[in-house]
Amino acid sequence: MDVKSIKKVEDESDCLCNSEQLNQVLDTLANKISDDLKDKNPLLLCVMTGGLIPTGHLVTRLTFPLQLDYIHATRYRGETSGGELHWIQEPSISLQDRNILIIDDIFDEGITLLEIEKYCKEKGAAKVYSAVLVNKLHNRKTDFKPDYIGLDIEDRYLFGFGMDYKNYLRNVNSIHAVKGM
Repeated sequence: MDVKSIKKVEDESDCLCNSEQLNQVLDTLANKISDDLKDKNPLLLCVMTGGLIPTGHLVTRLTFPLQLDYIHATRYRGETSGGELHWIQEPSISLQDRNILIIDDIFDEGITLLEIEKYCKEKGAAKVYSAVLVNKLHNRKTDFKPDYIGLDIEDRYLFGFGMDYKNYLRNVNSIHAVKGM
């Protein structure tokens, strides 16, 4: 895809959550997580690549001791619809007997988060929590539900703040919906 086409998608998109609103959402999310996990010595797992930006903004708001690592599992691989889960990278820190907080950008169907939670439990995690910036509103979900949700957004194709459109636009400092998708 060429840059001109990507820029057109961005220019024609609908902004659903601006940067000021995102800061409020992140503050609220951080407060809830802090209340629950401040004494639990958690290991935070950023789900790459979409979770990178939300994780970076969230961890700077957490004022308690924690460790940070990442896990890379994806269903999208640059596409606009998900396929089979593809494992790219496991965490480097042991999960054994740890309280884990998985952080991702979006809760769409829940397949990826469910599989990562299962993985953490199989690796001996004491307790597994999950946090997402966005919960997409639709009825195609698994039975899994994240512990912490930043905001609910309508069922449209989203990009910005970690979420991508064909591997572009993750760096947009707001959340947008692609026109016509």
